[in-house]
Amino acid sequence: MRRRSVFRKPSLKASFKARTTGRAKRAVKRAIIPGYGKKGTGFIKNPKRSMYNAVYHRTSIDTLKPIKNKKRTIQGQGSQ
Repeated sequence: MRRRSVFRKPSLKASFKARTTGRAKRAVKRAIIPGYGKKGTGFIKNPKRSMYNAVYHRTSIDTLKPIKNKKRTIQGQGSQ
């Protein structure tokens, strides 16, 4: 069986939102919502979506991955 690969379309809006959600907001949510931030709770909440996302992330290719890796190696070299 051959794997089908699909390129993921980068979402600048989602990327920006992920970077700007503050530590304080996550801490408050973690204190109020018992299952917030726990690994594997997505399957309990919505199994259909969880399975779809798992397959999607295994079979698709991130278009920005080469750029992200370059930034990490550059940042890693500067801290030594």
